[in-house]
Amino acid sequence: MKISFVIPAYNEERIVAACIDSIKAEAARTSADVEIVVVNNASTDGTRRAAEDAGARVVDEPRKGLTRARQTGLEHTQGDLVANVDADVIILPGWLDTVFSQFASNSELVALSGPHIYHDLSLFERLLVRLFYAAGLAITLLQRIILGRGAMLQGGNFVVRRSALEKIGGFDTTIEFYGEDTNIAIRLSRVGRVKWTFRLPVYASGRRLKHEGVLHTGLRYAANFFSVSLSGKPITTEHADIRPL
Repeated sequence: MKISFVIPAYNEERIVAACIDSIKAEAARTSADVEIVVVNNASTDGTRRAAEDAGARVVDEPRKGLTRARQTGLEHTQGDLVANVDADVIILPGWLDTVFSQFASNSELVALSGPHIYHDLSLFERLLVRLFYAAGLAITLLQRIILGRGAMLQGGNFVVRRSALEKIGGFDTTIEFYGEDTNIAIRLSRVGRVKWTFRLPVYASGRRLKHEGVLHTGLRYAANFFSVSLSGKPITTEHADIRPL
């Protein structure tokens, strides 16, 4: 089973190589069939050069937008599984083992996701994030019981069967940022099982939470989670691009 990593990158020159290096290290540890594609999403810095120097294949998507970049990555990869990770993500040892074992053991599984561990936040802030995850899982379960639908994915750390993505028509490129993970989770849940587990963590930068505040960011994500779950569209249509200093 081949896995393709798609990394959308807008002005991520300083950090994209670390993400690529972590994937290469995990691939070497497991001898898995892995391809790494960085989608250079309208960058104005040296993102393309940094990604190529780190050993990734780079494709350009000049139309800025996270879902556009994800869709372009999907169209330029060949893996049976498509791993969508952010440029600030660090893949941890054992990540690929979890992914392959989960998909191999359940033919109905179409998407698998796990949490971000924000390594640059305080312990208290990381605990708050974990509470948000727990609340999201509880609400998703209630949605399934009451409404007969509901699914949860963590944007920047999810793996999808290519066949399922193609069946639902790929990513919804009308969504710019907030709610894109909930949208794809719900649509995928109509063709198979979507699973979220604490056993598939990655390290990620807490730069957005630091900049906007953990509580404020969490509430914004929650509002868009509910909005997309109920209406299919997010209520927040704009977002700030926050890059490392």
